[in-house]
Amino acid sequence: MKKKSGKANIKFRYNIMTVLTYVIGIVLLAQLFNLQIVHGAEYREQSNTRLTRETTLEAARGSILDRTGNVLASSDMKFALELYKTKIDDETLNNSILSIIQVLEKYGISYDDDFPVTINPFQYTIEGETLANWKKTYDLDENASAEEAFYDFKERYEISNEDLTEARKIMSIRYQITTEGYSSTKALTIADDIPREAVAEFSENSDKYPGTNIVVEPIREYTQGTLAAHVIGYASKISSEEYEQRKDTYSQNDIIGKTGVESVFEEYLKGKNGTKQIDMSVDGTITAEYTAEEAVEGSDVVLTIDAELQRVAEEVLASNLQKIQSGGFGRAYAATASSCVVMDVRTGDILAMANVPTYNPQDFVGGISTENWNKYINDSAKPLVNKAIQNSYSPGSIFKMVTAIAGLETGAINSNTRINDTGVYNKYPDSPKNCWYYTDYHRGHGWLNVSQAIQKSCNYFFYETADRIGIDVLDQYATYFGLGKKTGVELLGETDGVLASRESKSKLHPDSQNWNPGDTLNAGIGQGDNEFSPLQMAKYISMLANGGKNVDVSIVKTIRNADGSEVSKDDINNFVNQKLGLEAESTENLNINPQNLQVILEGMRSVTDEQGTASSVFQNFEISVGGKTGSAEAPGNKVNAWFAGFAPFENPEIAVVVMVENGGHGYYAGEAVREIMREYFGMNTENVTESATAVPYTESFR
Repeated sequence: MKKKSGKANIKFRYNIMTVLTYVIGIVLLAQLFNLQIVHGAEYREQSNTRLTRETTLEAARGSILDRTGNVLASSDMKFALELYKTKIDDETLNNSILSIIQVLEKYGISYDDDFPVTINPFQYTIEGETLANWKKTYDLDENASAEEAFYDFKERYEISNEDLTEARKIMSIRYQITTEGYSSTKALTIADDIPREAVAEFSENSDKYPGTNIVVEPIREYTQGTLAAHVIGYASKISSEEYEQRKDTYSQNDIIGKTGVESVFEEYLKGKNGTKQIDMSVDGTITAEYTAEEAVEGSDVVLTIDAELQRVAEEVLASNLQKIQSGGFGRAYAATASSCVVMDVRTGDILAMANVPTYNPQDFVGGISTENWNKYINDSAKPLVNKAIQNSYSPGSIFKMVTAIAGLETGAINSNTRINDTGVYNKYPDSPKNCWYYTDYHRGHGWLNVSQAIQKSCNYFFYETADRIGIDVLDQYATYFGLGKKTGVELLGETDGVLASRESKSKLHPDSQNWNPGDTLNAGIGQGDNEFSPLQMAKYISMLANGGKNVDVSIVKTIRNADGSEVSKDDINNFVNQKLGLEAESTENLNINPQNLQVILEGMRSVTDEQGTASSVFQNFEISVGGKTGSAEAPGNKVNAWFAGFAPFENPEIAVVVMVENGGHGYYAGEAVREIMREYFGMNTENVTESATAVPYTESFR
């Protein structure tokens, strides 16, 4: 048998392909005929009676937790009622709206009502130019009465109800449709925060409420009330400016972090929205719905703070402030506000950061009321300000340990150096300086070494020490301890503070003379241009207590993603630095001599025992404490009260700094420090405001 040639094989395959193409064509034509001619009317009917809409599945915002897992901010899922435009006539729409409102009122649910005409009696809710513009917008006669306007809109909306109360209710929603608009794909939100009973009623009888849809939306909840408000911050509806900047990832109804951790970590907390498909007939009945893309919950931000320690700190500050105001320490001061920072001296972790007065972040969810906003912004104590990081104050005498360290390290003084406080430091006759003790008792402290000078808070000793070392050396050591620059904490609005220096004087006082010796003397006792935040002072005290080692100040412990993974600390730091515009700084390690540092710490311990300026506060206290009082001059003839301490003295764990605006005397603030320490070490009592025995002398301007 002869084999077919190659040309014959090609021809054979070509014929087969031709036949197959012909057959497939016949099948497609038959199917097209079936769709368009045989069943065309049926499919067109289905198409005309079914609409598919896509709606957003809101992602739950990530939670904010304390270091032990206590929830400080979370997302509670709430229900909202939406209305889509459907192919129904005005009468059906009006009846449906009335039925919707009746359900809402049955469950006490509020709904928007901006129609500016009320009945019984008829009257406008707007007036003047606003009313004139409204009439012009809606083509009403400029002299139209409220009653005439009402009936005009009743006719426009074809509302046939004779009951004017019912007609007015229908009108409120119809007017909302007019002003905000809606379509078959863009819904109008009728009501928020609908209880589950109402949800069930709408869902089970959807044919009675054409075009309605129930959506689930996360609502921010601050579960601990005002606790740590300045740290957590608040989230609220995105502004038009914010939306314009982020419209690629946000909708106009989204919430966004405005302050605190809520703002800084917005990108982590937000989550990713999903989508849901809704099949709805043209008369508004939902026929099917399904999830097209799942929503992904935002990441959780875990803070370094301890919720219970934070709670006690806030309570103690409030009680201490009231006690100072009422004269509970012997003399009343018009103290206005206070703040504190509790820091782990080993790591720089912030265990508590409190401010009094404070605010409730829940007030801002969904938009703050005018009443609450005015209450906050008109309060002279500025409750919305995180004074622990955003405000800076002259430190007064709690700065003196910097002067002492600089003196010891440079050899300007040593641990045995004794300086005779005669009361008035008159080395520079044009700028004589008094020790506070001379001002009160008309005599000096006499001969003191550096530890005793810290114990007695002797201005004279530190005038002389500062004069010996000079301002440039003093600035070098103050900078090493983090004063006059941001700590890098993961919060918005941190102040740099001001470190008194030649440079700061030229900037702040351009018309004044060059730096002079009197400026150095003031700087040496924490006055002059020196201004630091309580957080900066907490870092400084932590470094004193831990042997002079730098600490990485932080209020965020970790970030946990929805899948359980954690964000690395390096990634968090890089994110924060970029978000806050921070640059990594390298500070020269001054390698402070431990023996010199111990001399300073012994002076701080003597402050809290025997004849120290805070001995009455810490007498019989169960744990040895190193501390320092400070009373610093402030504008308006005020005196701010500081106390900075650490404990236990032998093996320090925490530093606590409290500052009271116009608090009068440093040891007043010491009582608050004591009670915060008592809570940290687990020995707090019910009476956290036990009175301190008044010391037998004042400590003005220390």
